[in-house]
Amino acid sequence: MKELCRDLEAEQEDLDAIVAGLSEQEWDRPTFFGDWTIRDEISHLAYFDGAGRLAATDAAGFAKHVEELVADYANFEKNHLSKGRTQPAAGLLAWWRRERKDLLAALKPLNPKDRLPWYGPPMSARSFATARLMETWAHGQDVVDALDVRRTPTDRLRHVAHIGVTTFGWSFMNRQMEVPETAVRVELTGPGGDLWSWGPEEAKESIRGPAEDFCLVVVQRRHMLDTDLVVKGAVAQRWMELAQAFAGPPEMGPEPGSFPKKKR
Repeated sequence: MKELCRDLEAEQEDLDAIVAGLSEQEWDRPTFFGDWTIRDEISHLAYFDGAGRLAATDAAGFAKHVEELVADYANFEKNHLSKGRTQPAAGLLAWWRRERKDLLAALKPLNPKDRLPWYGPPMSARSFATARLMETWAHGQDVVDALDVRRTPTDRLRHVAHIGVTTFGWSFMNRQMEVPETAVRVELTGPGGDLWSWGPEEAKESIRGPAEDFCLVVVQRRHMLDTDLVVKGAVAQRWMELAQAFAGPPEMGPEPGSFPKKKR
């Protein structure tokens, strides 16, 4: 857990370094994620880092939190972003830093197999921390897209890619679709040139390409046609159209052509 938490902390600190120097006006810059601003992106992370800390330290308290959320779910988005929207950027940044520090302190002592409650089924501590890293990276992408800056990809993307692969079935089930039995081989090139692979080598269907591109598709920040992924087979194609590595109701990513391909 300590190594995974170090990666989570590094992902948080990299995003912190991007937003810490923004002006008050820049914090209110719109992103491409719905109608959210950069302020909303960080508010979302702070809120769920706090919820994660609660889940890891007080199961009963977290259950009560879920009950309250469900009781007023129609106002959830407005409510969970309101704290960040009603304070200066410095206060929002301090809130996020406090929540993520407390989350890491709660996660580090856990056994990777410990079960933590969450909004859906309980998760292992390892999966929980990995999901927080994925969400930090995904919302960080919204921020850099809004600012039109380029992040240097890191080997931490392997965590995001792993969730992307393991949520193959979820991407279909979440849409009440039958999960295909066809195996798909995934071969990704990490930022350092290493090959990361999942699935049987003999699979007839495959997805190959840069790990960053795969991660962008499974967190719905890019359409597969705007990446350098090479997708072979009908099931693999359909998966990349529906891929959703995060919990919640079915969502669809951007339309083709929404973002230019990355220059490498």
